[in-house]
Amino acid sequence: MAERYCSPCMDGSVSARRATPTDIELVTTIIELAFAKDPLWSRALSPLSLAQRRPFWRLFAEGTLRYPWTWLLGGGGATSLWIPPDGTEMSPEQEERISELASGLGPNKDNFHELLRRFDAAHPRTEPHYYLSLLGTHPDHRGQGLGMRLLAHDLALIDEEHRAAYLESSNPTNNRRYARAGFEAVGEFSYPGNGPVVTTMWRPAR
Repeated sequence: MAERYCSPCMDGSVSARRATPTDIELVTTIIELAFAKDPLWSRALSPLSLAQRRPFWRLFAEGTLRYPWTWLLGGGGATSLWIPPDGTEMSPEQEERISELASGLGPNKDNFHELLRRFDAAHPRTEPHYYLSLLGTHPDHRGQGLGMRLLAHDLALIDEEHRAAYLESSNPTNNRRYARAGFEAVGEFSYPGNGPVVTTMWRPAR
């Protein structure tokens, strides 16, 4: 049976559990739908349809599911994909596969690769930390605060280890929410050609 945890901020009616590789399709679906209209990713993955973007998101999910730090809320309302300290977002084989997928982006291919390079260049490397690769709420469950409640659950566990946390916010409307969770803006970069801005955010160890 999968482990289940309830953070102190939850009302007891919603539980979080560690996702396993058998949850790959559910995790992918939540992320695929959650980021369908994201300012950055809708630009980066154009002109692909929603269905054509799914292999990209599945690769990100596969990468994080190598570690026991992908979380799901009961009912599949939200998911969080973390890379633990000293982990990598993808294996070398997965990096090759995403490069192959990018060939289907046509004129956007070079911008996509440059975007990934900018993500990597902005990533802090001076202190071990948990990296929030993706956090998404299923559209059917938006407006209930589930994503932030799941984040609070995750951060409570990270705090038990006295570790720092890092994320990139690809939607400016979320920056204040992350700030309330203890993250501070430390930098930014944009999609090539003065496109959507990504804010890098750091939460010190507690």
